[in-house]
Amino acid sequence: MDSQTNTSSSRDEKLWKMAKRRVEFKKHLIIYTIVNVFLWCFWLFTGAKYGNSFFPWPAFVSLGWGIGLAFNFVGAYSGFKDTMIDTEYQKLKNKQSS
Repeated sequence: MDSQTNTSSSRDEKLWKMAKRRVEFKKHLIIYTIVNVFLWCFWLFTGAKYGNSFFPWPAFVSLGWGIGLAFNFVGAYSGFKDTMIDTEYQKLKNKQSS
């Protein structure tokens, strides 16, 4: 095996968790895109066929799922949660040593 291969004992767990969250977000984004393209095409082709294309019902799916995807993005890329945890840990640690 290559000496640069990450093993569980040599990798930084915080970075590992961050990388996992980012990969999960990217998978979620790809699935979101594929499903939404399919739904919008389905709406376009079936709605135009029956003269019902004025009501864009896939917008409900896109908007609802998009909000969830936005929260997923913030969790994966902002580091806000980790910063809050580190801050709280430091408060507790300082309180304990006082």
